[in-house]
Amino acid sequence: MTFRITGLEPSQFEHLFGLNGEALAAHRARRYVADEKPGFPCRVTLEDAEPGETLLLVPYRHQTSATAYAAEGPIFIREGKAARSEWIDEIPDQLKARLISLRAYDAEGSMIDADVVDGADLKPLIERFLANRETSFLHAHFARRGCYAALIERQ
Repeated sequence: MTFRITGLEPSQFEHLFGLNGEALAAHRARRYVADEKPGFPCRVTLEDAEPGETLLLVPYRHQTSATAYAAEGPIFIREGKAARSEWIDEIPDQLKARLISLRAYDAEGSMIDADVVDGADLKPLIERFLANRETSFLHAHFARRGCYAALIERQ
């Protein structure tokens, strides 16, 4: 089963780049400078930022369905231009290095399955969830902090 893992579209965050702290706070956002790696996972590039890189912590509505599963949570994004990443049948190191909560959703956006797995063992779980014809898409979350990590879809 071929699958695709994608980062977020960076253009939706560009209006925040370069804002001062007060203006960021008005958007419920905050600037950070990475001081360790891993530790600051960018959801656009699906890579951990290098120490010294600037990131924004922003609220992101990752589950937009009109169901009880609609959800928003905090994510880090690199501040500045970055290319949206895409991985075909491969797991990004950012996901491999963490405990992952994988959630399967149907076409209406209702959760139909979920499990927790070490990121190094994520591929078989993705394949199992996508083998279910009712599964429309998957969301990976960092299990320890519960934050949205990436979208996974059939290729």
